[in-house]
Amino acid sequence: MSQNVRTSQRSERLERSERIERSERSERDKPLRDDVRLLGELLGETLRAHGGEELFETVERVRALSKASRTDDSRFHQLAALLAKLPVESATPLARAFAHFLNLANVAEQHHRIRRRRAYLADPNARPQTGSCQETFERLVAGGIAPDALYDAVCRLRIELVLTAHPTEVSRRTLIHKYNRVAELLAERDHVDLTIPERDEVTDALRREIVSAWETDEVRHDRPSPLDEVRGGLIVFEESLWRAVPAFLRGVDAALQRVAGRGLPLDVAPIRFGSWIGGDRDGNPNVTPEVTRKACLLARWQAADLYLVEVNALRVELSMSNASPELKALTGDAHEPYRELLRGVRQRLLVTRDWVEAALREDVEPSDDVYLEAEALAEPLRLCYRSLAAAGDEVIADGRLADLLRRVATFGVTLARLDIRQESDKHAAALAAITTVRGLGSYAEWDESKRVDFLVGELGSQRPLAAKVSADPDVTDVLETFRMIARIPRESLGAYIITMTRQASDILAVQVLQQAAGVERPLRVVPLFETAADLERAPDVISRVLSVGAYRKSIGGRQEVMVGYSDSSKDVGRLAAAWELYKAQEAIVDACRRGGVDVTLFHGRGGSVGRGGGPTYLALRSQPSGSIDGTIRVTEQGEMIQALFGLPGIATRTMEVYASGTLDAWLTPAAAPRDEWRACMDRLAADGARRYRSYVHENPEFLEYFRTATPLPELEHVNIGSRPARRTPRLAPLARGKAPGVESLRAIPWQFSWTQTRLILGAWLGTEDALHGAIDRGELELLRRMYREWPHFRSVMDLTAMVLAKTDARIAAEYERRLASEHLRPLGADLRERLQRAIQATLEVTGHQELLEENQVLNRSINVRNPYVDPINLVQIEVLRRLRGRDDDQRLRDAFVVTVNGIAAGMRNAG
Repeated sequence: MSQNVRTSQRSERLERSERIERSERSERDKPLRDDVRLLGELLGETLRAHGGEELFETVERVRALSKASRTDDSRFHQLAALLAKLPVESATPLARAFAHFLNLANVAEQHHRIRRRRAYLADPNARPQTGSCQETFERLVAGGIAPDALYDAVCRLRIELVLTAHPTEVSRRTLIHKYNRVAELLAERDHVDLTIPERDEVTDALRREIVSAWETDEVRHDRPSPLDEVRGGLIVFEESLWRAVPAFLRGVDAALQRVAGRGLPLDVAPIRFGSWIGGDRDGNPNVTPEVTRKACLLARWQAADLYLVEVNALRVELSMSNASPELKALTGDAHEPYRELLRGVRQRLLVTRDWVEAALREDVEPSDDVYLEAEALAEPLRLCYRSLAAAGDEVIADGRLADLLRRVATFGVTLARLDIRQESDKHAAALAAITTVRGLGSYAEWDESKRVDFLVGELGSQRPLAAKVSADPDVTDVLETFRMIARIPRESLGAYIITMTRQASDILAVQVLQQAAGVERPLRVVPLFETAADLERAPDVISRVLSVGAYRKSIGGRQEVMVGYSDSSKDVGRLAAAWELYKAQEAIVDACRRGGVDVTLFHGRGGSVGRGGGPTYLALRSQPSGSIDGTIRVTEQGEMIQALFGLPGIATRTMEVYASGTLDAWLTPAAAPRDEWRACMDRLAADGARRYRSYVHENPEFLEYFRTATPLPELEHVNIGSRPARRTPRLAPLARGKAPGVESLRAIPWQFSWTQTRLILGAWLGTEDALHGAIDRGELELLRRMYREWPHFRSVMDLTAMVLAKTDARIAAEYERRLASEHLRPLGADLRERLQRAIQATLEVTGHQELLEENQVLNRSINVRNPYVDPINLVQIEVLRRLRGRDDDQRLRDAFVVTVNGIAAGMRNAG
């Protein structure tokens, strides 16, 4: 047989295989398409009924034109011209219509993920799902991990997911409720035994939810307060995590039983939750000590309310009269001893809830019956469990009661422990006020050596804070915060995070201030290293502070260190920042090892790739060898909270991936990178940072381009989050030549602004020069080998490909054409050329023909969304153009917020 014939046959087999795969994929995704079609039809009905036939026809015309414009530039210009002529009264409902469709499509996709997972689990012949606990446990044991060692490792897992409020979460709380209800109704519609009337009822219920969402104003007319954000953050516990946690832990238990022969103990919680919402005062003057106190109370109220429902249900269930002597000793001759015991639990929960309600009005002390610590709640529940087991009723004990005990182990009585975060300079100012009052001079003027000597001396003195040390409101706020920490029940609080940590004294300062305020059980002190320079000096700072005996003794053998992805990326670009973060983690782990302590790394990730976002498993596997020892903390921010935890089925899978990925990275760490790979990354990072900084920090025209060709100025005034957009007070507007620089801008609006225009510059700029420089040096094969064999570099490139797939140079050019000055056009043209070079280089390094070649699900999702996001972008451009001439027009401001919401919904990981 000739070589040509064999080649032809192989090609035919490949094509046939691909056709079969496409057909199977199409069949799998048919229910998703059906859901999207149904939701779209119901939205269309809503537009006709509540917006009028003209709105519906305009939406349909724009949708058709937008789809055609994806492959026809003339249609794109026609679409842009059409939308530019619309009055704001017509443009706003049009943008709303597309935004609602995108939100509904997001709900349908999330539900389809749950549907596919359920179908997978229902197939008796299917292998365990990749990344599931079952698959991971089996693979680890097959790879040489002893079952007992696996069991011990799972029991030692300590993963904490820290929820934060950030201005990329644009959906109002009431709309989140409605979209969650839509997901529940789609799940009901999947029931195969629905009668025709029942199916019609579900469709009618969907119709009502969509009409209700359309009739709800998605624009916040007042900036949310921190306590509004706290209430919004608690939704995910009430509506999703409360159900998801027991389901996740039952899965871990079952997988351990099958693989290791022992189940998960009821008091073991591999995943717990923290929060920054109401405790993050870094640059947010709205977060006061009183706000933090009330944030802790609101979480306790929600926890007590959720526990009440479960305890009431348990009292109905545990009606038996047979109980152990231990339990009867507490309940006397009660005919129904379990109910009698739980009556007391119920009463204490009611007292707890009543105390919280009173304490929210005024600061009142709790009575002895208030549940302040989880152990007090867990003890009677464990007694019930022991009694049921002793009576042979394990099948009852392992149901609702076991779930409740697992909730107590995970959530405690606070749902999530609140971290406190403040910047280091604020602490230094407070200490300067204290030393000045004591006649010691100003702490702020001392060098590092003198500061450390003073702080070490204070750690041994137990000296209290002076009653009044300064009239400066910032100093007063810092000192009152520490006094507040001393008053709040300890289980409400987690760690104290120090933003902009630069030296050992920054860490010791917080320890001293806690001691001086009378904090009996001090919060663990966590330095946060963010910028490239701070990351580089982090190991020296850690080594220095660990050399202080009093400090080292206080940490119990473990130091937590936070690394920030956002500011480092804004500082030197994502490519260089990723490498700096990798090296910093290696060096921090080494410094702690040399200091004789363990380390927990706290990853400050955002939603967007430019802020450390991306697939969880990929992120965990790409960490440096030895940096994960079964403990890890990670922030989940903004819109990603709803995306990852908003539905119970999604939340269960998210937790499973975190647990299996952490376990995998711990027990089978990736090999250390070869020296030639490290040298190559050094060159890439240097080239990338040089190009990035030459644009962002050194090009005098760049800031003007950024502020005119993106919606940054308008985003700074939108009522999305409680936090100001800048760390420092906003300076005079650009027109007067005194615009604040990028340095003072928070990383969130930096990334969010570029995402709105679809250029997403903050996630790739610098990559194009770095990769092309390496290719020009003849290093292409080296890069490809690094991509194949090194998880860290593969993660960097795959995330780059993902963000590049979401860019749209044509949309970005339209922002520039209609909003920026003529003299800025060459800069914009150069940036778009660099974007194309980044795409080209990424494809060369990965060896792919298209950007998301190995992730067709995401590729299809982006392609489906683009025709719906494009019109919203074009409406936003016109709204911005008009708004910049009439910034007092509230209709235009509201229209702008509608477009922000819609684009964020279409881009998903927007901030």
